[in-house]
Amino acid sequence: MAINQRDPQTYAIIGAAMEVHSRLRHGFLEAVYHEALTIEFTRGNIPFRRECALPIYYRETILTCQYRADFMCFDNVLVEIKALAQMSQREDAQAINYLRAARLSIGLLINFGGAKLEHKRIKA
Repeated sequence: MAINQRDPQTYAIIGAAMEVHSRLRHGFLEAVYHEALTIEFTRGNIPFRRECALPIYYRETILTCQYRADFMCFDNVLVEIKALAQMSQREDAQAINYLRAARLSIGLLINFGGAKLEHKRIKA
C-alpha cells in the first residue's frame, strides 16, 4: 500500500494492467493488450493518450524525428507495454532513453508476456 500513498498515478496504471492480465493472461500479441488496457484506463478514469508522439530533444533543439509512446497517462507518466516471455536490460535501457530524450521523469514498463504480470517503475 505504500506505493498508493507515495504515487497514486503509477499505482492506478499498474492496477489497470493487473486487471487486464488477470482476465486475458499471457499469450496474446501486444496489440491485444493495448486495446484491453485502453478499456481499463477508461473504466478507471485514468487520463491517457495512446500512441502519442513525444518530442525528442537534443541540446535545446527538438528533433524532427519523434518517438511514439504506447501510452502517456496523466500527461506525465510514459507507459511502455510488452508481450515478451522475458524482459531484458534492453527494454529498461530503451524506456530510460525515451524518458531522457522526451524530458520526462517517470515511466512504467509493463510486460504481459509472462505467467505473472511484470512491471517496473523507471526513472530518468
